Amino acid sequence: MCGRYTIVVSIEELMLRYMSDMPTNRYHTPRYNVAPMQNVTAIVHDGQNNRIGQLRWGLVPSWASDDKIGSKMINARSETLLEKASFKNLIQRKRAIVPADGFYEWKQHGGKKQPMRITMKDGSIFSMAALYDTWTSPDGGKLSTCTIITTRPNSLMEDIHDRMPVILRPEDEALWLNRDHNDVDALTGLLTPYSADEMKAYPVSPLVGNVKNDVKECIEEQPVLF
Repeated sequence: MCGRYTIVVSIEELMLRYMSDMPTNRYHTPRYNVAPMQNVTAIVHDGQNNRIGQLRWGLVPSWASDDKIGSKMINARSETLLEKASFKNLIQRKRAIVPADGFYEWKQHGGKKQPMRITMKDGSIFSMAALYDTWTSPDGGKLSTCTIITTRPNSLMEDIHDRMPVILRPEDEALWLNRDHNDVDALTGLLTPYSADEMKAYPVSPLVGNVKNDVKECIEEQPVLF
């Protein structure tokens, strides 16, 4: 699964990276420990331009009776995407990118767990594939939420965990965001493990285990615990 990540770059860097118009939320701050059920920065395409905005992490389908289901829908498995009622219709028109510069996973050894941060070797921003939907509450309020798609691990990740987020190749981002493109076979063909040669992993502090710890110390390299 993908349950924690980081995005510590500035809003200006995000705008430049995704050629986006001014975001709806201009008060972006570095995030060292993003967790499910929090609002996250996301990129969608409005038919003309990329837009940076906020979605709550944990998908609530438009047909859901309440929003409690969101905590169980933080990830969507690429292999079964088209079999799930919550996801199969979203793949055609409600696709998003969740930008990140690292994500966390816990490597198990015996009875211990070592938190690891996984990044690009050059530290650059990357794009996690996501789906989104908008739910209307009984009182008419709107809630826009998302889920991050996961896939099987690449050779770097398989020693750490059996899943990893789908990271889109830069050349595939426009296709993923294009709302006019609804070739499901082509879209699902993008949901593959990213090249391990371009990524690295390093141990970090157990601080990241507590969602209240959203501090720079979370991303600093630490000695392994075992």
